[in-house]
Amino acid sequence: MLSKKELQILIGRRIRQLREERNLSQTELAHLCEFERSNMNRIESGNINPSAYVLYSIALRLNVDASELLSFKSLNQK
Repeated sequence: MLSKKELQILIGRRIRQLREERNLSQTELAHLCEFERSNMNRIESGNINPSAYVLYSIALRLNVDASELLSFKSLNQK
């Protein structure tokens, strides 16, 4: 079982991966989601636990199902 911090890190890595696949900067995605780039940086770094609404907003702007943000199969977990 993952700890809370490990889960936050994996979610952040997944968001970064999806964002980079779409050639978006942190600033651009944050703007689309209507929050500060610093918040996007903290999410991608695993330093905060994003709410369900924030994850939904990010998924919507990345044009993926929210469940894609929890798909860690393609990520190196350690």
